[in-house]
Amino acid sequence: MYSTKYPVKPCKPAERPPLKSVRLLDQVRERIRYKHYSIRTEESYVYWVRWFIRFHQLKHPRDMGSAEVTAFLSWLAAERGVAPSTHKQALSALLFLYREVLEIDLPWMNDILRPKDRVRVPTVLSVGEVARLFAALEGPMALLGRLLYGTGLRLMEALRLRVKDVDFERREIVVRAGKGDKDRRVMLPDSLAAPLREQLAHARLIWTQDRERSLPGVFMPDALDRKYPNGGMQWAWFWVWPAPELSIDPRSGIRRRHHLYEQRLQRAIKQAVLLAGLSKLVSVHTLRHYAAFRTMPIKMARGSGSTSARGLWCKGEHFLSA
Repeated sequence: MYSTKYPVKPCKPAERPPLKSVRLLDQVRERIRYKHYSIRTEESYVYWVRWFIRFHQLKHPRDMGSAEVTAFLSWLAAERGVAPSTHKQALSALLFLYREVLEIDLPWMNDILRPKDRVRVPTVLSVGEVARLFAALEGPMALLGRLLYGTGLRLMEALRLRVKDVDFERREIVVRAGKGDKDRRVMLPDSLAAPLREQLAHARLIWTQDRERSLPGVFMPDALDRKYPNGGMQWAWFWVWPAPELSIDPRSGIRRRHHLYEQRLQRAIKQAVLLAGLSKLVSVHTLRHYAAFRTMPIKMARGSGSTSARGLWCKGEHFLSA
């Protein structure tokens, strides 16, 4: 309880720094980076703002309001038939544009209808189907798929792993800046320890070649490259899954080594489903469900766990993750 002797005064909202960019889309990028949103959020919001402006014949958003926003969202839902999640993403982008960039916060923004979330039952494979799927995967993609299956990592969480995040002594993996920009630890299965060591040996060869060629270091988060100028060149910060070719950093413009492109595994899973003769709709995210099933008794005891995973466990389908 707060003391009545020293009443708590409401804090004033922090003032936004003035924007330096001139073009509207550059202003959106500038504000997103100021708020430390991810590069994926930046790309998504810029995409929807650009589409919103083009939909209304290049009219400036400052000259538009509730009617134009509602018309655009209605067109997405009725004509384009987008999913509720896509609908909400477009709405979030437009609200960010008006509130954070144009600094317009009007009552009509809270009156815009938001679509309801849909509850979907996840795709679940049997033990035999999982074995056939992994048998159809080859090389690093097979190990990456088994890692998602055994640890419950999301695709980008696995691809963004650094050498320092894999602890073989403690049998754990540290996930940095996961969903919600949160860190967490997951267990490293014993069966993956040896293959991961081999993968790190392969990554070490690539790192050594990059150092011999005096290439720029890997990307460092949160401006750590200014605090530690040589940090990106150190082995500890190198990618566990380095890309075979160099690429351009979308923000700095530096040509450097990035991690594997996410579509590598997505395409490999799609091809493996065909080779394994599976008739279910399987994606990379399907592999994540099994980690939730394995920890379901603990999560249910704590009152946590996803609704879909809890439902499948209660129906007796937890044996599929054995």
